[in-house]
Amino acid sequence: MELMVPVKGGEVWADDSGDAGGAGGDNLPIVLLHPGVGVSTVWDPILPRLAARHRVIRYDVRGFGRSPAPTTSYSLVEDLRAVLDHFALERALVVGSSMGGATAISLALDCPERVAGLALFCPGVTGYTGLEVPELFAAIGRLAEAGDMDGLVALGRRTWGNAGVGDDPEGSAQLRAAIPGWFANQPHQVPDAPAFDRLGELDVPCVLALGEQDQPEAVRCNEDMAARIPGVRLVRIAGSDHYPALRAPQTVAELVLELAESVR
Repeated sequence: MELMVPVKGGEVWADDSGDAGGAGGDNLPIVLLHPGVGVSTVWDPILPRLAARHRVIRYDVRGFGRSPAPTTSYSLVEDLRAVLDHFALERALVVGSSMGGATAISLALDCPERVAGLALFCPGVTGYTGLEVPELFAAIGRLAEAGDMDGLVALGRRTWGNAGVGDDPEGSAQLRAAIPGWFANQPHQVPDAPAFDRLGELDVPCVLALGEQDQPEAVRCNEDMAARIPGVRLVRIAGSDHYPALRAPQTVAELVLELAESVR
């Protein structure tokens, strides 16, 4: 079921699988949070397998995919809480990729009672400075000023989509859908509180999977995060870059379902 969900000063597009496939009321719901280099369709390769056993909810962050651009200030974790409230989810398994991983962590620190477990794929985290690459941001600025969408997509593929083959239509499509959100959100998004130095406070089952072909700074960030999260299961996906759900969907689905079963 697709619908628009009200959030503070706006709305986001969301999709609720319901209890299709006989998931029933005993299985934890799963919430999927997309990366900043993609939109909620990035989960398409794994959605049927998850929805066969669980209620699955996903949504597009403001300005991304099918969600309208923001017109007022907002934070990612506040919007996530609004989505959970809308669907009456008191507790869920939260799955986050990149930007979505950072939001999942923020929720687990702010409202641990609502998070049954964290499945993090190439996650970001607020308060970590090692991801800053001045040359990359300068190149993005030049291409954006020139209105060069093809150049932005090519740069994104070189940076985050290194495992793509040929023209990599899936990765390219994700970038084209995400890039408008980068700029629409910039004046309005309020950063969530720094979380990197609080990772040791996480008290939920957690799996963190990194892509070994990801941007080197992202790999280092994920390793630094894993060193701080108590009891985390660190998984290295050899054939993946920053798009594990596209590059290794079977592995991603298995990791999510295994975690769901362990915290059932």
